[in-house]
Amino acid sequence: MISRTNRFHGYNSLRNVYRHGRMARGSLFGVKAIHNPRRKAYRLAVVVSRKVNKSAVARNRIRRRLYEASRELGQSINEPHDIVITVFHSSVSDTPYPELAGQLKKQFKELGIFTKSAKP
Repeated sequence: MISRTNRFHGYNSLRNVYRHGRMARGSLFGVKAIHNPRRKAYRLAVVVSRKVNKSAVARNRIRRRLYEASRELGQSINEPHDIVITVFHSSVSDTPYPELAGQLKKQFKELGIFTKSAKP
């Protein structure tokens, strides 16, 4: 799980990212991010709709897996960003962890969130 300083929630915070952020979309989830110069560290939210899976247990498992994958990649984030990961497909809970982390890393690179010198 990522630290409390790197989590964010609240409708207004998400609305800003959804309106003004850049999108990188994969087969299982999409990542939307915007640079936030008012912060010192990145903030991340994972959104899993009830349309993805009716069970709260399954949605929370998906959320925990993505938080863990992003926590490992978080040390390489260069500047403070607000990041929202939106899950599209329920197979995220069954996808092998290295594949999940690889897709997340690819989408972060696509958005330019990583530093140039870092090798996550």
